[in-house]
Amino acid sequence: MTSTLERHMVTIGGLRVGHGPAVVIGGRVSLRPHRGQVDAREALGERATLVEPYSAADLPAIAALADAVVVGATWTRDIPLVRAAAGLGLPVVVERRPSASVEEWVGLAGYCAAEGNDQVVLCEGGRLDLGVLRAARAASGRPVLADVSRDPGLAAAAVAAGADGLVVAGPGGSGGSGASGRADEAADVRAAEEAVTLVGALLRPESPATLAECREAIDRVDAALATLLERRAALAGVVQRLKPVGGFAGRDLARERALVARMATRAPQLGEERLAAVMNAVIEAGLHLAEERARR
Repeated sequence: MTSTLERHMVTIGGLRVGHGPAVVIGGRVSLRPHRGQVDAREALGERATLVEPYSAADLPAIAALADAVVVGATWTRDIPLVRAAAGLGLPVVVERRPSASVEEWVGLAGYCAAEGNDQVVLCEGGRLDLGVLRAARAASGRPVLADVSRDPGLAAAAVAAGADGLVVAGPGGSGGSGASGRADEAADVRAAEEAVTLVGALLRPESPATLAECREAIDRVDAALATLLERRAALAGVVQRLKPVGGFAGRDLARERALVARMATRAPQLGEERLAAVMNAVIEAGLHLAEERARR
């Protein structure tokens, strides 16, 4: 199997995973800590996005209250439970055991498909192996999530590795509780959304089919562009302090022309003439900013 396989797309809670931009899924909940001693409906309380059962007894409640069922890494060898979970008709998120190969991981998704449920998403969690994530996505054609609940700092790297979405556990899934747990989750979700917006805009190809989707894609690119322009302006300010002659008088037009020529190799459709106009505006904005700061 290769990356040329037709890409699957699975809808989870209204989010299209595997099609278009990467997504952020919050609220992964595991019923395993309850060890079957608490009724699943009582433990969930309200609708959740991703829910991992403790046993088959939890499945009816999950069918009623969850957007997707999680085949947790700790029970991926329990094939009867895997098949029962797939039989709910919900999307199935299949986690990888830390020692499992790509073939084993993808094969487990095949058990779900054998139950007539092809709404399968692979999920890499725990200590993320981004190389395995990328390989599984290419080999299976299925969407792949990265659960960054333990280390939200890996969100950007996971998107860069090709993750179709990021999972951020809710307080019930990550062990947090109360206002502190909710605040931590909100911060983690913001970090994940930032990674999806900025890294995704730079590295994830999109083919929007509607005007709304196209505008959303443009918004992501514009957000990434604004971030890069702000960084460029800061670096340009450092250059002004280091140059013997700063400001507009110190412009190196030959270097600017060479810069535009290099950029044109990355943006041939824009070409040097259009890029020259854009970069002149960028450079002048940075110089004006540097002058304003110097006067303060």
